[in-house]
Amino acid sequence: MTGTSLDGLDVAAVELGGSGANLRARVVAHEATPLGQLAARLRAVAEGRAHTAAELTGLAHEFGVFHAVALERILRGHRLTTPDLVSLHGQTVFHQPPLRSWQLINPWPVAAALGCAVCFDLRGADLALGGQGAPITPLADWVFFRHPRERRVVVNLGGFCNITLLPSDAGPGARDGIEGCDVCACNHVLDGVARRVLGRPFDPDGAAAASGVASEPAAIDLFERLTLQSRAGRSLGTGDEADAWLDAWAPDLTPADLAASAAEGVARTIAAAVRNAGGADRLILAGGGVHHRPLAARIGALVGVPAEPSDVQGVPIAAREAGAMAVLAAIAANGEAITLPRVTGRRAADGPILMHGAWINAPAPRR
Repeated sequence: MTGTSLDGLDVAAVELGGSGANLRARVVAHEATPLGQLAARLRAVAEGRAHTAAELTGLAHEFGVFHAVALERILRGHRLTTPDLVSLHGQTVFHQPPLRSWQLINPWPVAAALGCAVCFDLRGADLALGGQGAPITPLADWVFFRHPRERRVVVNLGGFCNITLLPSDAGPGARDGIEGCDVCACNHVLDGVARRVLGRPFDPDGAAAASGVASEPAAIDLFERLTLQSRAGRSLGTGDEADAWLDAWAPDLTPADLAASAAEGVARTIAAAVRNAGGADRLILAGGGVHHRPLAARIGALVGVPAEPSDVQGVPIAAREAGAMAVLAAIAANGEAITLPRVTGRRAADGPILMHGAWINAPAPRR
């Protein structure tokens, strides 16, 4: 999995057992690999810069090879056998649901290298059925984080924030109560501040934000802008929604105060979304934004319930989204849809449409 923040490729090896409502998953190993020179090239495509067909196909192939190398490395490094299945999300370079979305990757280098089945284009069928194609992780969150007595909310602090609401696993039909939605730009805002006024790609641990004092007018302004995203009823994917806020407030605030104001505005938006969704007994935080300490602490304080990183639940922060892709592929392999109509807005399929994306039954692996 590579997210919209374009900060690296996360690979997770996941062991699964059971099926249907009883599916269980355990992260066996995970690794993160910086994207290197691929990051700037993928960002250029995501920003809509002109590319030739040769450049795009070349980038997709190189990205596929990059995945294959990373997969082979984790298998060797952790002495794992060839997997039964590989699930590739690809890099989202365009997302305008319900008609168009592109998770760029050529999956064939992975199929050729590992010689196992490969699942990719995970969002396409949902879009074809009128859905937003996101959030895509709620069923995987159910597998990883459900609890027999607690109502939990999984808060993904990625480039964008999305939340999954998990009812207590109190018996048959409990899974029907799963909800989820995209909320607002998250790390895109915080990283935008870092690039604009700190001269860094991000604010490590939220140190600059922690040293500053949030401006109430600036935080309210950002909260109002981001709340429009939260109420838009659409899947998010462009990452430029906070540019106007930065233009408005960067000239008047110190870098530290601007960073603190951004964290406060984002935290208020996410906390409000959780409360409006009915609240929770526990928050489970995942995604790179968990490392932004002021943001993570503020969300928990505003909601008023325990907030803990997904690590506490046995799912490393860096592995949650990549692990979710593995779980979704396993659900698909069991013949089930991987998205929920009440979450993405898709209509029900009339027949055996491949709700789980495209598949490759791979040739023998390269030796």
